[in-house]
Amino acid sequence: MNRREWLSLWAAAAPALRGQEPDVLWVCPMDPDVREKAPGFCPRCKMALVPGLPVHREYPLRVTATPRNWRAGERVTLRFEVLHPDTGERVREFVEMHEMLFHLFIVSGDLEFFMHEHPEPQRDGTFVFETVLPKKGFYRLLGDFYPAGGTPQLAVKTMFSAGSALAAFEAPVLAAEAGPARGANLEARFWTVPETPLAGLVTQLHFEVTPGEGLEPYLSAWGHLLAASADLIDLIHTHPFIGEGGPRMQFNAVFPRPGMYRLWPQFQRRGVVNTLRFTVPVKAL
Repeated sequence: MNRREWLSLWAAAAPALRGQEPDVLWVCPMDPDVREKAPGFCPRCKMALVPGLPVHREYPLRVTATPRNWRAGERVTLRFEVLHPDTGERVREFVEMHEMLFHLFIVSGDLEFFMHEHPEPQRDGTFVFETVLPKKGFYRLLGDFYPAGGTPQLAVKTMFSAGSALAAFEAPVLAAEAGPARGANLEARFWTVPETPLAGLVTQLHFEVTPGEGLEPYLSAWGHLLAASADLIDLIHTHPFIGEGGPRMQFNAVFPRPGMYRLWPQFQRRGVVNTLRFTVPVKAL
């Protein structure tokens, strides 16, 4: 779910929530449309429900690369620092989401490289991740984290390898990829409802995996999905809206603009994480 979709859900939920009794309302901080009258856990993302509806505020994310002029094919260390929106001071306490304190997605400018990893928390409150990025050019980074006392955050940053610049970037021309797509130990069939997704409206993303046995939760969810627009302006991170361990799962997404979107769903089977790829065209409403 991208920031725009996330905020729209909060805005849609707020009027109804104001009419509820304050001592009976428990809300999922990640999926605010999930509301219960008693404490518990969200059936969708498994996060603990919180009393009331916190006000969403954006926490700035600072990214530092070492070496500063890093090159493709060479090791680079990324340090992530979350800042408080009022004081500008470093946030040091975070709430665990899907078994981790920080989820990191990295996508190359040509949308051919995808990575979902988890930087290591440090004693000073920062998060560190070491990697080797294979391509020269620019990369989009999506940080998914939950500062204590705040609300879940999706922060997008851009990073360039040595000798590259955004001015030279042209969005890749993507062709539709409907699959089926093959992973390490499973295959997935994919379709959407409606058949042609429309920008600004909810699209159901359906997956059927085979073999259907041996599926396991991956980071406390039956699947994870990142969607990216061809120009990498819009990034959406979401989890199954319907999924109970069977071979069929449904994700929901709101694509904010018409164009081509690349999808990377991830499913775990018998201890192996399968990362698949599809590409869907989205039409104007």
